Amino acid sequence: MEIYEKYVGTVFDGRYRIEQIIGVGGMAVVFKAFDLLTNKTVAVKMLKEDIADDEESVKRFVNESKAVAMMSHKNIVSIYDVNVGEDIKYIVMEYVEGITLRNYMSKRGRLTLREIISYTEQILSALSHAHSKGIVHRDIKPQNIMLLKSGIIKVTDFGIAKLPNAETVTVTDKAIGTVYYISPEQASGRTIDHRSDLYSLGTMMYEMATGELPFMADSPVSVAMMQINDIARAPSEINPDIPKGLEQIIGVAMEKEPEYRYQNAEEMLRQLRRLKENPNIIFKIPKKKDGNEPKSVLSLLTGGGPLFPILSAVTLAFFIILSIGAAYVLGKVGDAMSKKTVTIEVDAFEGKIFDEELERALMSSDKYTLETVYEFSDEYDPGVIIEQTPKAGASKKVKVALTLTICKGNETFDMPDLSDYKYKAAIKELRNLGLKYAVEYKKDSKHFSGQVIGTFPEAGTSVSMGDMVTIYVCDGAEDGKIEVPNFVGMTEKQVMKKLIELELILGNVTYVADEAERGTVIAQTVEKDKKVVENTRIGFTVSGGPDYDPLNPDGTTKAEDDTTEPPEDTTAPPEDTTEDTTGDSAGLGGDGEDTEGDDTTSSDTTGSDTTDAGTADADTTASDDTTADTGEAVPVDNSQI
Repeated sequence: MEIYEKYVGTVFDGRYRIEQIIGVGGMAVVFKAFDLLTNKTVAVKMLKEDIADDEESVKRFVNESKAVAMMSHKNIVSIYDVNVGEDIKYIVMEYVEGITLRNYMSKRGRLTLREIISYTEQILSALSHAHSKGIVHRDIKPQNIMLLKSGIIKVTDFGIAKLPNAETVTVTDKAIGTVYYISPEQASGRTIDHRSDLYSLGTMMYEMATGELPFMADSPVSVAMMQINDIARAPSEINPDIPKGLEQIIGVAMEKEPEYRYQNAEEMLRQLRRLKENPNIIFKIPKKKDGNEPKSVLSLLTGGGPLFPILSAVTLAFFIILSIGAAYVLGKVGDAMSKKTVTIEVDAFEGKIFDEELERALMSSDKYTLETVYEFSDEYDPGVIIEQTPKAGASKKVKVALTLTICKGNETFDMPDLSDYKYKAAIKELRNLGLKYAVEYKKDSKHFSGQVIGTFPEAGTSVSMGDMVTIYVCDGAEDGKIEVPNFVGMTEKQVMKKLIELELILGNVTYVADEAERGTVIAQTVEKDKKVVENTRIGFTVSGGPDYDPLNPDGTTKAEDDTTEPPEDTTAPPEDTTEDTTGDSAGLGGDGEDTEGDDTTSSDTTGSDTTDAGTADADTTASDDTTADTGEAVPVDNSQI
């Protein structure tokens, strides 16, 4: 996986910016990427470097793109672009945020009837569309089914699909499909058609219903032989709670001979929907025209062969005689037992929070069998039980099949603006909203480290509970193009001129006693030659001269300030027609204007106190600036400098 991390941050063909690795398989590595042209997230599936020159692998890769390009269906992952270049070969696909059905089944074990019907119904809808285009998937398995958080199913990986009127991938050990799910005709090398996909789906349904594969052995070859010759155990032997109708559908789909299976996806879908409407339905299984024994789990359910009618008749006669003889006794016993039957009163669950503790209690209960349904609602908090069936207080004489409808949160809401949040506060906010998150760090000169720059999706975008949000967090100032000069030795006037010229900002200024001439810069907070962005703040240490006293920057004495009284002025002062421009009147810490004129002395010196305008207000410079000078840029309007 590490060898493919070099692609993160690169842009394929000037369009697809690779953001992260999201999966590595036997033939390809899948990246999450951003399409700079359409401004949306996509998945880029790149053929691995070590097999990029393998003819069969490339053919399979191209085969997948051709197959999916022929289709457009909500339950089939979409392909947007294909590139089979000299250096890299990749497919740009719809970005699906979810997990494989394999991962979900491994975590949950047996699935509920509602889940089995929902997932199978969507897969059949996708297969019906593919088959109508003449495409046979040939590798239907849980690993190739994506489950979105919304419950939507996406069929993926048409790499070994059989295409109409085209050369398809040679069936080798790399392109035969997974032996645990392949049809008998695939395993034996016979001709295959769309009914092979239905067998694979039947095998998946078997595993969803029982938590076990129908055939297991020490080697793939042994499993393949079992697919051809052996009959799987009846699912109800493993899971007695499986409805009869579901078991029958699995049995027909897993018939060894294609002519005995469902002949198309629509036929199987019709029966599945009838089961959805009535979970207690029992289908009428058609008799075999040739009288041969069926070779599927149905042989364990319905029987077969010449002896079956005889055995059935004998069994029926036995039960008739037994029923006549026992009717009277059973009637009496039934009357007595009915008076002692224990009734179950259904508890109240509406309004409660459905948490792990309640789920464990109900799953292990002898009183209930549990099924959960999630719905969006803005009237309840996420996790609250909205409705229950049967209602609280109902009485049952058997184990209660309890269905709880649980609030999934608001269907959609606007993504909040988290810009400028501290990232921990942003994460807390996302958790409170029921959103998932990922953090990505970026250099940025307008935010402090640890501050949120923005999010994807952006603020104001419609999102749903459980959606994934990427938080972009500042990881320090970005490198700029402005090279910081050496300010040491410059006068304050020269420094200000240079800062304005480079669009940099004056930071804190500190005056110290130093042998250097007063007003000369002796240190700077950002080292010379460092590359910075515009509006970066730079602070300075300036010499106040060897006699500089920070407690008395203007050089006056306390005695003079306290005792000297200005003489009473009884005459109007003479008109002063000259300007005092001695020195640089506006230092880095001063407020005066810098003017150039004749260096003259006023003729009126009565009561005058000579001060240096360049240092008089030094201690007031940047008095409101409490930000440390770290070379970090800040937003500033340069027109006010």
